[in-house]
Amino acid sequence: MPSSAASASTQPTLTSVLGRAPSRVLLKVSGEAFSKPGQFGIDAEELSLIAGEIRDARTVGAQVAVVVGGGNIIRGAELAARGDIHQATADYMGMLGTVMNAAALKEKLLYLGVDCRVQSALEIRALAEPFIRGRSIRHLEKGRVVILAAGTGNPFFTTDTCAALRAVELDCDVLLKATKVDGVYTADPKKDANATRYAHLTFSEALAKRLAVMDMTALAMCQERKLPVLVFDFKRPGNIRRVVEGQPIGTILTSS
Repeated sequence: MPSSAASASTQPTLTSVLGRAPSRVLLKVSGEAFSKPGQFGIDAEELSLIAGEIRDARTVGAQVAVVVGGGNIIRGAELAARGDIHQATADYMGMLGTVMNAAALKEKLLYLGVDCRVQSALEIRALAEPFIRGRSIRHLEKGRVVILAAGTGNPFFTTDTCAALRAVELDCDVLLKATKVDGVYTADPKKDANATRYAHLTFSEALAKRLAVMDMTALAMCQERKLPVLVFDFKRPGNIRRVVEGQPIGTILTSS
């Protein structure tokens, strides 16, 4: 087991890393979280789970911004890899998929009584406000959840990079990376029974080991801006709230 692998006595928390409870967080939710495993589209049960988790996280007082992916609608990278569609066009198509997810999440949050706004990096006035940093911060300060769609608005950048960028722009305390597993492992735990989970990693270690945390551009940005990243299992009910409360969950990445 590596020296940084998870242990009950050494598991750090956001509170121990920040020296206080986080007051503003950015949650990155993949498009796949909106659908059942192996399926596409938006599943009503999965949508309810996501919205309910966000609602519960707000009860502990943290301001929440959300970046959504679009892989459940369309996978631009796969289209481009086939050679039929230029990657720039495929990436824009993927951005439109994130807008669809954002619109669905907004409606579900409103149904649950959570005030929220959708902001898009692409101008789609019928569904979303344009992303304006000052307006987004103002929404957060008023207690609204801000759902950020269309990535950065530019092709060749992933929604992971968008999450890192928006977290820095909005002065968030931490980037919460919601995944299907409970942290970052030494190997794929589904394929390697000896894989162990890291409790803490530095960005340098993650980059050097080429661990599948986020894309390299996103990791490098978080490293440069000293923005902590917490990778955790989103499917376990209450985990977002537990993270914000300072309970030891997942894997934390920091600059040192």
